[in-house]
Amino acid sequence: MSLTGVRDISVIETPPEERYPVQTYVVEFNDQLIRDAIMRELNRDGQVFFVYNRVETINDMASYLSKLAPEARIAVAHGQMTERELEKIILDFIDKKYDMLVCTTIIETGIDIQNANTMIIYDADKMGLSQLYQLRGRVGRTNRIAYAYFTYMKDKVLTEVAEKRLKAIKDFTELGSGFKIAMRDLEIRGAGNIMGSAQHGHMATVGYDLYCRMLEDAVKLIKGDIDKEPIETTVDIKIDAYIPSSYIVDETQKIEVYKKIASIDSYEYMMELQEEIEDRFSDIPNTVYNLMDIAYVRALAKEIGIVEIKETGSEILITFQNKTYLTPELVKTVLEKYRKEIAFKMGDTPVLGWKFKGIKKEVVLKHLIQIVKDMRAAVKGEIKQ
Repeated sequence: MSLTGVRDISVIETPPEERYPVQTYVVEFNDQLIRDAIMRELNRDGQVFFVYNRVETINDMASYLSKLAPEARIAVAHGQMTERELEKIILDFIDKKYDMLVCTTIIETGIDIQNANTMIIYDADKMGLSQLYQLRGRVGRTNRIAYAYFTYMKDKVLTEVAEKRLKAIKDFTELGSGFKIAMRDLEIRGAGNIMGSAQHGHMATVGYDLYCRMLEDAVKLIKGDIDKEPIETTVDIKIDAYIPSSYIVDETQKIEVYKKIASIDSYEYMMELQEEIEDRFSDIPNTVYNLMDIAYVRALAKEIGIVEIKETGSEILITFQNKTYLTPELVKTVLEKYRKEIAFKMGDTPVLGWKFKGIKKEVVLKHLIQIVKDMRAAVKGEIKQ
């Protein structure tokens, strides 16, 4: 993006000739496995990167590895060395005076050592997805098969986010998969404030699709194309709503469909999109139907000043941006149709509490859509008058 607008991008998917995908393994750290990986590389006169990202104990790890593979000549490199020391070690490694470089992540960019074609990363679960991808790119830079081992501590229970990162780095091994890695990273960690300093986390809250729309609106606001910040509605309902990887395998196509779903602004368009998706990818899973329903209710809610729809326990709270949106016709409609189900909590930002206890979970979203449609119809009817 830039202040001239949100731009399209071009993706180069053709890799250099005579290159092979890096053989990628996600495994528990195991002495025998590590020794076998090191010795296989040394037996073909190659070299090894061992990434250990703790400067305080990196020399201890080098000593440990020297006992594990005494045949290997080992050097250590990290960012706290002087420039001269670091340069000498790297040059000596290039000149094959060492067989293995135990180093921090300083090698993730700017290093092109074609004879080094095995990489072992210690505690890979603690690193970011893009960082892991950059590190893997340090090997496999010739026509020789390369190997990358992403290790984690034995018996360690990985966090959900760490599992997703390691699964992604294992899944996307084909050449030219950088864009797919970037898209998956965006989904996992979020992209932060649109016009602020925080660089991660918010996409996990609002979702990729809404984030794209918010991004475009933020750019328009900066450029002065809109007079005031638009209403954005978040919907937080405890229901599975996503596109399964088994349904749309290609990541680029999946992102494209996410964006189309995000642009749903009417029932008619939602029906057209359902037909298109079913035609391209066969029968639509329930999780995708849920995703479209959420996009639809968000579009309806946005029109009448609702900024948040959030499920808490057996209640869904519907929050308006301010009390000016709570028109007499809207209040009348709610009281007439949903008196026993919905309670008003007045204030500068009015909240409607809908108790859905007793309603099956799979139909809660449909009921919610009907409630918001009724409120919207009341407001539109008032405008016509």
